[in-house]
Amino acid sequence: MPRWDQLSSAEMEVLQTVFWSSASSRHGLAHRLSFSRSKANGLIAGLLDQGLVEEAGLQASSGGRRAETLQLAGGLGVVLGADLGATSLDVAVMRPDLSVIARHAEEADVRAGPGVVLARVRELMRQLLAGCGLTARQVIAVGLGVPGPVDFERGQLVEPPLMPEWDSFSIRDYLAEAFGAPVFVDNDVNLMALGELWRLQRGLPNFLVIKVGTGIGCGIVCHGEVYRGANGSAGDVGHICVDQAGPRCHCGNLGCVEAMAAAPAISRMAVDAAGSGGSAALAEALRQNGRLTAVDVGQASRNGDAAANAIIQRAGSLIGQMLASVVNFFNPSHVFIGGGVTQIGPLFLASVRQSIYHRSLALSTRHLEIQYTPLGAQAGLVGTGVLAMQEALRLAAARAGAPAMPRAQGTAGRRAEAFQ
Repeated sequence: MPRWDQLSSAEMEVLQTVFWSSASSRHGLAHRLSFSRSKANGLIAGLLDQGLVEEAGLQASSGGRRAETLQLAGGLGVVLGADLGATSLDVAVMRPDLSVIARHAEEADVRAGPGVVLARVRELMRQLLAGCGLTARQVIAVGLGVPGPVDFERGQLVEPPLMPEWDSFSIRDYLAEAFGAPVFVDNDVNLMALGELWRLQRGLPNFLVIKVGTGIGCGIVCHGEVYRGANGSAGDVGHICVDQAGPRCHCGNLGCVEAMAAAPAISRMAVDAAGSGGSAALAEALRQNGRLTAVDVGQASRNGDAAANAIIQRAGSLIGQMLASVVNFFNPSHVFIGGGVTQIGPLFLASVRQSIYHRSLALSTRHLEIQYTPLGAQAGLVGTGVLAMQEALRLAAARAGAPAMPRAQGTAGRRAEAFQ
C-alpha cells in the first residue's frame, strides 16, 4: 500500500490535485489549490522527499524559466483495472498517472456468470502483474466496470437486465481477497464519463457520455462529479420508450430505445435487409460470415449501400430522439458518444446530431457540442484506473481530514477544443 497514511490533510489535498491536474507545475498546483507559492512549494518538496510525487520533465517555455511537470510517483505502486462489456473484457495494470504498463483484451460473455468471468479477470490480473515483475502487495486499488446498474456503496449489481446471475454478487469481496487492496465497482458508462472527466482535468463541469453497444447507457457529469442518483441507477436511458408500438425489450417493456437501436437491433435490421433482397452487400456479408454486426453495416454503408445507410440513419435518429429529451432536461455543454456502434462511422453521428438538434429546444442546443468520445475505446479502461486512484485517495484523504476531491475547475463556457 502507498506510504501516505501519516500525511497531513494539506499534503493529501496536494496529492489529489496532482492526480487530477495532469502535467501541472508548482505554480499551477498552487493556483488550483488557492495556496500561496511558499506553502505549495513546501508541501511539494516534502512529498518529493517522501517519494510520493516525482518530477516528469520540463514543460514548454512560456518566455521565462521552464517549469517542472509534477506527477504521482511510480513508486507508490500500481492500480488494476478491468472493463467488462457484455461480450468482452479488457484488463490492465496502470501506474498512478494511469499510463498502462500491461494490458490484455479478449472476448467474454457476461451471461456465463460472475464465477466464470471474474475467475478469468482475476487470473489475467495475476498474469499481467507477474509479467511486469510485480506482486499483489504493490496494488494500490482495483477498479472494475460492469454493464449494468450498480449500488456504488456496496459495489454490487442490482437486477442487471443483461446479466441476471450477477444480482447482488459481492464482486468487491471476490477480488479484494485475491489482491488485499480496496476494490471499487461502477457501471461501465459511468467509468467512461469518469475517464473523460480526468482527461479534461475536470474542466467541463456538465456533460454526458453515451455508450451504444449491446445496450445503451448514459454517464452524467454534473458540477464536475459523476452523478449516480439516489441508488446508482441514474443514466439508464436505454429503457426510455421511443415507440409504444415497438418490440418488447428484455426488460419487459415495449419500444425501449435499446431494443430498437443498440447493436443487436442494428444486426437484426441488417439480417432482415439481407433476407428480403434489400441489400446485396449485406446478403453477401451474411453468406461469408454467418452473421451480421454493426461493423458490417458500417462497411456496407461506406460502400454506398442504401439499405445499410437507412439502418444507420434509423438507429441514429431513434437514439437522438431519446437524447433530445435528456438534453432538454439536463442542458449539458457536450455529449460524447462511445461504445462499439461508433465504429459504424460518421453517418451514425450525423443522424444522432440531426435528431437532437431537430427535437431539442433552441436554448438547450445553442452551444451544445456532440462528438465521439475523444478517448475512444480506451475511455472505459481509463475510467477504471481513475476510479481506483480517486477512491483510494479519497479514503486516505478522509483519514487525514482533507477535502474528498480537488475543486472543480472551469466553467460551462469553456469549449472542448481547449482540452483536445
